[in-house]
Amino acid sequence: MSSFASAFSVIDSHTAGHPTRVILSGVPKLFGSSVRDKRDHFRQHFDHLRPALLHEPRGHAAMVGLVPVASEVADYGAFFISSYVYLDMCGHGTIGLARTLAFTGQISAETGDSFTLETPAGVVTVHLIWNEDGTLERVRIANVPSYVGLEHISVAVEDIGNIDAAIVYAGMWYALVDAAPLGFKLVPDNASALMQAGARIKDAIKAATKDLPLLAGAAAPSVLFYDADSETSATHFLVLESNKYDRSPCGTGTSARLTALLEKGLISPGQTYHASNIFGIPFEARLQRRVEAQGREAMIIEIEGSAFITSTQTIYFEKSDPLSKGFLAR
Repeated sequence: MSSFASAFSVIDSHTAGHPTRVILSGVPKLFGSSVRDKRDHFRQHFDHLRPALLHEPRGHAAMVGLVPVASEVADYGAFFISSYVYLDMCGHGTIGLARTLAFTGQISAETGDSFTLETPAGVVTVHLIWNEDGTLERVRIANVPSYVGLEHISVAVEDIGNIDAAIVYAGMWYALVDAAPLGFKLVPDNASALMQAGARIKDAIKAATKDLPLLAGAAAPSVLFYDADSETSATHFLVLESNKYDRSPCGTGTSARLTALLEKGLISPGQTYHASNIFGIPFEARLQRRVEAQGREAMIIEIEGSAFITSTQTIYFEKSDPLSKGFLAR
């Protein structure tokens, strides 16, 4: 007979290939008046649950967790956890949450075509596109304000060369890097090489921007490689770490890329931007409206995609398990 120390009920989904693990039960009570406060309370007191629930042997390096919490200002609240950092906003995870809520019956075509979600980055509106049979077809998120932080930065990376990038905020910070001049092909067979190169570029950009007040206290910008077919269509490959990439085109990263295109006037406000991952699965993005954020012009970008349920499960931790804390081999 087994003796269990704890158990967590979760529902897993994927959004264009990238996982979202919604943690439904097992997380201790969190305190705070906002989702950000509750996220910080979790980080301060229960961070050990993050690797335990996300890493091997119960998960893997790319797993993203979502913790639902009550919100005082929105219909729902949630914060996002990952292998290395806490995410203020996550587009693919929000789409995954909507699919999970539909799967559990908390939302349906009868409950409406949208809901609001409080995240650590702010409140987003989640629009729901239902099929005639009542199933959820697609999700469209009106993201938090996006804006260009640095139009251009250049860093030298050994064995790669000079890297030019734009630094853009879209709920998280991104360094947008054109893959074509570097000779990088954004295809599945190159995933390992792209992660290694992207991690080195990320380290160089982190070092070059560490004293910028703009990025103070924020996670280092992740490197979004893009390979454009046209101004309105590109393949994305987001490098998070040397052993982790976003399988999806990245929702907030897509928002950042469209923001940069709009800022340069390379795409008109009425056009739709198509961002595909290396498996050819697209997100769509478009400008909803212009706003002001952090004392500068910003944009509300809508990101649209689909998620799919992969499993429901109870994650157990036996008292005698020597790997109950989880492990991550880099």
